[in-house]
Amino acid sequence: MAGFTGKIVLVTGATSGIGEATARAFARSGATVVAVGRNQDKGAAVAAECAAVGGVGSLFLAADVTEPEAMSGVVGQVMERFGRLDVAFNNAGWQEPRAPLDEQPDAVFDQVFDTNVRALFLAMKAEIAVMRGQGGGVVINNASVSGVRNPNPGLSLYAASKAAALALTRSAAMECAPQGIRINAVSPGRIVTPMMLGSKIADMSVVAAGLPARRLGQPEEVAEAVLWLASDAASFVIGHNFCVDGGFLAA
Repeated sequence: MAGFTGKIVLVTGATSGIGEATARAFARSGATVVAVGRNQDKGAAVAAECAAVGGVGSLFLAADVTEPEAMSGVVGQVMERFGRLDVAFNNAGWQEPRAPLDEQPDAVFDQVFDTNVRALFLAMKAEIAVMRGQGGGVVINNASVSGVRNPNPGLSLYAASKAAALALTRSAAMECAPQGIRINAVSPGRIVTPMMLGSKIADMSVVAAGLPARRLGQPEEVAEAVLWLASDAASFVIGHNFCVDGGFLAA
């Protein structure tokens, strides 16, 4: 995928998994990447790698996206430094430890929805405001197939939060399309990320065998979908949920 030379791309949750892979992919395509995350050392390394592979001027901004003013501050820094924001990939997310719904503490509900819904709302508010002012842009939200169909016990809150993220994406897409702002979602399926590896799945081979593709996905495969949604090739794609799931939802 090419065509992002000169573009300013913001990626949250960029210090691991899908966010890290997507930051690198944008950089290889020529974009200047603003990587956002909480791990200063890892974030600096990701930004340096982005700059080395083609994303000249790429940098890391440390932020906890659940903090009320975090994303407005990040977007403000992007505008002060670069004067525009062309693409935002809102990737940061959190999944609760597996447990039946009636055993989940209230604090876990708060953390899941603060990260996956409220922080997404605050990020989109800041991003849309500057994109509207500059005459357009692209926003892509990382949702999940769990927001469409969740057969896994113990992850009710994650599934509900991702369903909310999809609804927020579609509604904002309809509002913003007339202003030249394209908003879509990407929904990964069973992708090998630190979040998935930490979800207490006993046998990954069993999970892979249950997919039509007969394998798990890689973060780089989701990154390619994000780049396509961000590209001019997807100029007529608005309010869509692009599922990268090895056939999970079709099965």
